[in-house]
Amino acid sequence: MKKILLVDDSALMRRVLGDIIDSDPKFHVEDRANNGVEALEKLQKNTYDAVVLDVNMPQMDGITLLKELHKNKINVRVMMASTDTMEGAKVTLDALDLGALDFIHKPSNAFDCKEADFQKRMLRTLESVCMSRIPSFGPAITMDSIKTTRKVVELVSKKTVVASSQKIVAIASSTGGPKALQSVIPNLPGNLAAPVVLVQHMPVGFTASLADRLNSLSEVTVTEAKEGDVLEPGHVYISKGGQHMNILTMASKYSIHYTDEPTREGVKPCANYMYESLASSKVNEIVCVVMTGMGADGTEGIVHLKEKKKVHVITQTENTCAVYGMPKAAVKQGLSDQQVPLDQIAQEIVMNVGVR
Repeated sequence: MKKILLVDDSALMRRVLGDIIDSDPKFHVEDRANNGVEALEKLQKNTYDAVVLDVNMPQMDGITLLKELHKNKINVRVMMASTDTMEGAKVTLDALDLGALDFIHKPSNAFDCKEADFQKRMLRTLESVCMSRIPSFGPAITMDSIKTTRKVVELVSKKTVVASSQKIVAIASSTGGPKALQSVIPNLPGNLAAPVVLVQHMPVGFTASLADRLNSLSEVTVTEAKEGDVLEPGHVYISKGGQHMNILTMASKYSIHYTDEPTREGVKPCANYMYESLASSKVNEIVCVVMTGMGADGTEGIVHLKEKKKVHVITQTENTCAVYGMPKAAVKQGLSDQQVPLDQIAQEIVMNVGVR
């Protein structure tokens, strides 16, 4: 049974969220705190399998607590749960940059927390966080650190043959993905010879902020994909949260098309749809990249894709994943052509698709 520390300034919300957590025999709310100061004191004395953390609290908010954990070298799995996480997508991404592993949008009304859909999503997210590798609260990724890593990729680019065939890079990521992607996308060269389509498991309202953040750090252009977008090389298209992204063929061009099927693999968007849509495309070669995340999303889609296309599959190594679920599923299925550490994924993408 996983021991949980629940941090929220509302007594009612602590009771409601605590009841949800305790309803699953895998978890038990071991302690509660009503602000970051109390939580820090408990974390200095006790060990927990995960912390469910609110953002807005008196005396010390959730973001400040994450900074204090780093300063005090307290490594712990953190899941953000706040009403701020819907409109305050930037705050949520800040929390993920600071070491939080995942998040859940908490309804502003405690009564709405009793809805079955919210309870299911909360428990699934908490399970994913508890399964995660305990993070090391290192410094946030900066332009200086990106430039250092980018130099290696630039050397690879200079030795890479200019691509002559049509290729697409298709990336799937989940828990731990928003931060992990900062070690991949900003290191891709602006003259990458292929478009990149990307499914990151996030709810509505967050993928645009993720795209903006990655775009500010990158030479490639990064946007939240819009219906009808025509894919261009050197451009990364991130699927909208809450919809499934498909790639359609139009003559010699490829475009984005969203569909509204139910969740699959428990998520929406689901990478399986992206990979399966590529199976009917006219693309010569597809480079699939399966990164950190719980579950098996991507595996079924790549199986179908490999039946029809020339596919090269890169999976993130276990020791660099927050959760070694999605890459592991692909490896167990015999789909992985390369198992690559996080900091080498960008250069392997370049080596496989080339530059313009």
